[in-house]
Amino acid sequence: MKYNFDEIINRKNTNSVKWDLIKNQEVLPMWVADMDFKTAPEITQAISDKISEGIFGYSIIPANFNDVIIDWWRENHDFVIEKDWVLPVPGMILSLSAIVRTFVKPDENVILQTPVYNHFFNIVDNCSCNLVENNLIYENGNYQIDFEDLEIKASDPKTRLLLISNPHNPVGRVWTKTELEKIAEICAKHKVMIVSDEIHADLVFENHQHIPFAKIAENHDLVSVTCGSPCKTFNLSGLSISYIISQDKNILNQIYKTLEVQETVYPNPIAADAMIAAYTKGKNWLDELKIYLWDNYQFLLNFCKEHLPNIKVIPLQATYLVWLDCSFFNKTSDELSKILLDEEKLWINSGTMYGKAGEGFLRINIACPRELLVDGLKRLENFYLKN
Repeated sequence: MKYNFDEIINRKNTNSVKWDLIKNQEVLPMWVADMDFKTAPEITQAISDKISEGIFGYSIIPANFNDVIIDWWRENHDFVIEKDWVLPVPGMILSLSAIVRTFVKPDENVILQTPVYNHFFNIVDNCSCNLVENNLIYENGNYQIDFEDLEIKASDPKTRLLLISNPHNPVGRVWTKTELEKIAEICAKHKVMIVSDEIHADLVFENHQHIPFAKIAENHDLVSVTCGSPCKTFNLSGLSISYIISQDKNILNQIYKTLEVQETVYPNPIAADAMIAAYTKGKNWLDELKIYLWDNYQFLLNFCKEHLPNIKVIPLQATYLVWLDCSFFNKTSDELSKILLDEEKLWINSGTMYGKAGEGFLRINIACPRELLVDGLKRLENFYLKN
């Protein structure tokens, strides 16, 4: 491989949320969605070139910002985007919160398909909206959408918006065309807007294909927007950058006005250049990353089969976040997470961070050098043998 994903990088004492939030040097953090790999050197070089200019005044969006997004989605997701369908935003959470604030009034309903990314809950709460949970169906070690329940929740006159994770974090599902079509049919019928968070779109593994929800929406009479970003794909979360895609200029204009009210209109110029470098020069790095991540997943899968047979590993179709069914221990997710941190110095996320439907589960981040993954799994095994 051209890129060295086995390299151990000391991130302690670098003001890293992942590594420095807890000061105990013995703790191995495998929680937050932050990779322990250096980003593509082509991106680092672009950032270095920008910094070397030595002047950091007010900046406009680079002229080719939308063009590289168009090229990336056409080449990687077979989706043709027009230039005026793209709205730059300085961050995915900012995008999602601005959309909810724009189209959902306080005390109206937002549907989440739980267990789901924990910040979705924060956004709904911060916008003073009602959270309505459309729990995914967990059966035989796999997750499916409960369409019957979704129909009921969408039919409520107070329901305005469905926020989906596509691909899904934390359960690792890549939603199929059939599933997305069914979501679109239900929401079109009940005039419910759909917002698709596709931040993990580029981290889909072989035998699965990411389908942009915007492609599905073209065939239905409904309002939808898609949110994208290179941040998870290229480990750029500290350089927050994102964009919103919609064919409806009026929708984008309304969101832009909300961003103006929030004073969050202009992306950081260094982040913008990093995104352009990622989408124009980072494909080879990404291809090798996905091979490494898949090998890490296979290692985890085999390790659990041999050493942790009562822990069920949920099939990973996308992301680098593995969802573990730990109900065997007969402890709550919070209890498990705390014991692992206190006794084994292993920091992984409690399933209930992602809603009550995550009870009995843990989420572990495998985007790290194999040596660290082995260390983390051995710590999990130590706990397993005691229980």
